[in-house]
Amino acid sequence: MPPFTLETATQKVRGAEDAWNSRDPERVALVYTEDTEWRNRAEFPKGREAVKQFLKRKWEKELDYRLIKELWAFGDNRLAVRFAYEWRDDSGNWFRSYGNENWEFTEAGLMRRRFASINDLPIKPDERLYHWPLGGRPDDHPGLSALGL
Repeated sequence: MPPFTLETATQKVRGAEDAWNSRDPERVALVYTEDTEWRNRAEFPKGREAVKQFLKRKWEKELDYRLIKELWAFGDNRLAVRFAYEWRDDSGNWFRSYGNENWEFTEAGLMRRRFASINDLPIKPDERLYHWPLGGRPDDHPGLSALGL
């Protein structure tokens, strides 16, 4: 919960990564306020229910989704995060999506605002770097910096 320290900010980011890797919209949405505001590419969901619907659509399209997040910077109630995730479409084309997020939290630790900028890079199957079983990233799997991303 805010105010963040390096340790608590790092824990918050890893918790978010684990939740998103579950690909469970209900679980992920619980960390956002009822009136949360998002910007994700060209979509602007407002409210927890809109976030759930957004995530359902996302993971119906982005198959075999695996994500790594890394803390970039933090302040009292704000975190800056960079991330990369790999996924494939229903035609078997693989992508690595890179991005940055800015998060703002309430005193209770719920995320009030999430602003994401994301770019997609087509990759060949042999260029994939994330090979763990679907779900949370294993603790011994390298993070973004260690992978050179």
